[in-house]
Amino acid sequence: MEYNISIKQYEGPMDLLLDLIKKNEIDIYDIPIHIITSQFLEYINMSKELNMELTSDFIVMASTLVEIKSKMLLPKFTFDEDIEEEEEDPRKELVDKILEYEKFREISKELKEAAEYENKTFYKLQEDFSNIDSLDFLKNLSKESLSQAFNNILKRAVDKNEVSNISIDSYSIEKATKDIKNKLERYKEFSFLSLISDYPIVEEIIVYFLSLLELVRLGEAYALQDNNFSDIKIVRRL
Repeated sequence: MEYNISIKQYEGPMDLLLDLIKKNEIDIYDIPIHIITSQFLEYINMSKELNMELTSDFIVMASTLVEIKSKMLLPKFTFDEDIEEEEEDPRKELVDKILEYEKFREISKELKEAAEYENKTFYKLQEDFSNIDSLDFLKNLSKESLSQAFNNILKRAVDKNEVSNISIDSYSIEKATKDIKNKLERYKEFSFLSLISDYPIVEEIIVYFLSLLELVRLGEAYALQDNNFSDIKIVRRL
């Protein structure tokens, strides 16, 4: 079997052995030690010719491979011809070490990939609301009253549209946010109904309502209500 070694730097002798085993498509439990040994030694010789630095681990492993190869070439002797002695495979210890190294290499690879993934992840730091007194930007609005006000506005819009034919326009959060900001620059306070058209569709109301909630969340405006059935009042934050 011929094999051309691609000269590259390996992390250690075990890394080289695994590479040779996989490229030769060898059963790791039945390593043809003479092939692996010759290819391992070839790598060392080529590395020396290219002045590549090799650690002493490579030399020790080369000696180990040669020793295993020698043991496998020796004839098997028994003192009693009638008794067959089962000798331990000289490759067993090496195979165990290779399997252990492969396991840790895979774990190391997974940890490296996880670290690379985490490095590409950005986390938003938790916002500090300790200096905000009960989230006063909602003023006298509770979640329930805000929901009720929104439902009242929707109901009024539906009632109007039952007797009117309107053309459907396209609405976006960006445009609605821009409209609210422009109005906040001109007026200290104004009603939510003043933002929408005389015969609004549900899409228009929802888009402007979501834009208002975002501006309130960002602290650029207050939202308040005089009573449970009144319009939502938008107030500029000073």
